[in-house]
Amino acid sequence: MITRRALGAAGAGLLAAPALAQPAWPHGPIRLVAPFPPGGSVDTVSRLLQGPISAELGVPVIVENRGGASGSLGTGQVARAAPDGQTFVLVFDTHVTNPTLIPNMGFDTRRDLAPILLLGTAPNMLAVHRSRPWTSLREVVEAAKARPDQINYGTIGNGSLAHLGMSLAQKAGGFKVTHVPYRGGGPLAVSAMAGETDIVVATGTIFVEHLRQGVLRPLAMLGPNRRASLPDVPTMAEGGVPGVEALAFWGLLAPAGTPAPIVARVEAAARKAAALPEVRDRLTNVMGIDLALEGPEVFGAFIDRQIETWGRVIRENDIKPD
Repeated sequence: MITRRALGAAGAGLLAAPALAQPAWPHGPIRLVAPFPPGGSVDTVSRLLQGPISAELGVPVIVENRGGASGSLGTGQVARAAPDGQTFVLVFDTHVTNPTLIPNMGFDTRRDLAPILLLGTAPNMLAVHRSRPWTSLREVVEAAKARPDQINYGTIGNGSLAHLGMSLAQKAGGFKVTHVPYRGGGPLAVSAMAGETDIVVATGTIFVEHLRQGVLRPLAMLGPNRRASLPDVPTMAEGGVPGVEALAFWGLLAPAGTPAPIVARVEAAARKAAALPEVRDRLTNVMGIDLALEGPEVFGAFIDRQIETWGRVIRENDIKPD
């Protein structure tokens, strides 16, 4: 005979079943894709956040380096991943230039990815190896005018803001230099140490030791102001080449459709990670990143503006991938 208590227990079990069927989150290791090789700023920032985010969420965070095509290969993997809160990507400035330069990426930057947090920005820097004779931007420009296309410069890759910023600089300054793209900040940093290119253009984030040891001589900042950490280094405008500003940025995204509560929790964890004294000190004082810590709405609008701004620069200057 079925008793009233048994019926009540059965009903309670049926009511609880849907809740029990919902998997807990996070329910396994989280992948944080760094779409550039090891050794660059994207890799460094990813690994600075890795441990604190893992501790906050209570699951392992695995950083995966998936370099290639100016960051679009690794970012594309995340854009096509399941929106289950297990996969994220940390992007760099090429994220907003790739849509114009690489129209066949296989994903839509705006439609297929959800912004989480804009971590911060930093101006690009023009520097020369200590073996080169130039001590100012004006000397570099004069040398390049005297020897068109014979002086070269290295960047982290095609479509980076360093690449586009130098394209603008050549037009504004009336000189020509040859672009040497590398596959990310790590390879560029190794090249810079060896003096393989005449000029290096990148953020100071990957050149901390180069600058400290005097291997690189900074000549100009591709930003609106001088840096507090390098007060003697003028801006491009102060060096005689106006209208050239290229601010790199670092930001966290997820596959589009990732549930809002998951996005909010990861945003909070990343904010908390960046606020830790040891992480904040490394990001700001060592890497020279100006922390922004702007959430999904502001970060999404920032991406839209950057895509429009640099897309226009690319089209107006007929810039092509090398």
